[in-house]
Amino acid sequence: MTELFGLAWRTLFFYFFLLAALRVMGKREVGELTILDFIVSIMIAEFAAMAVQEQSLIQGMVPILILACIQIGLAYVSLKSNRLRDVLDGEPTMIIQNGKIDEEAMRTQRYNFDDLLQHLRTQGISNFTDVEYAVLEPSGDLSVIKKERGDDPNDIVYPLPMIIDGDIQHDHLQQIGLDAGKLMDKLQARGYTNVKSIALCVSKKNGALIVDEKDER
Repeated sequence: MTELFGLAWRTLFFYFFLLAALRVMGKREVGELTILDFIVSIMIAEFAAMAVQEQSLIQGMVPILILACIQIGLAYVSLKSNRLRDVLDGEPTMIIQNGKIDEEAMRTQRYNFDDLLQHLRTQGISNFTDVEYAVLEPSGDLSVIKKERGDDPNDIVYPLPMIIDGDIQHDHLQQIGLDAGKLMDKLQARGYTNVKSIALCVSKKNGALIVDEKDER
């Protein structure tokens, strides 16, 4: 009876302990998991299961707290470094552009046609030529922008940003045939002289830029 009571107590304790830890780590831990989030989640689950079975609460809490601190620290640092964010979380990959499948991108991501068609079907799309853009996200989800009949196709926004947190995304520019010099010319024509002041910049299909400044009120 005493052993069962101890097991129930440890289970209840770690339920609330893990709830608090995940709340501290942020909402992304309970959303779509990146590879890093997935690894941390598995390790936390393993340590929690071991702690419930063992007598010492401290031995179960310490590794979970260490993982939480590492995750919070990496999340903070990745806010300041696009390169580290790409290393930790991965980058989105354009699979379909203008209704055409990029087979090279699929091979690079080891993403086959069965996976592609299945993801399209789950979004109610039977014909890939109806897709303007399809982006394979770091979480493994496929984000799809459909061609809307009757709408001006030039108003479609390119799904990968040109600038993120003041850093020009050269790979994204290359995919639409634009270079950093031409992008800066467009920004300067709009009155933006310092790219570091831009939080996010995306482009419409017609080349028009949509810009969000840092700390804009």
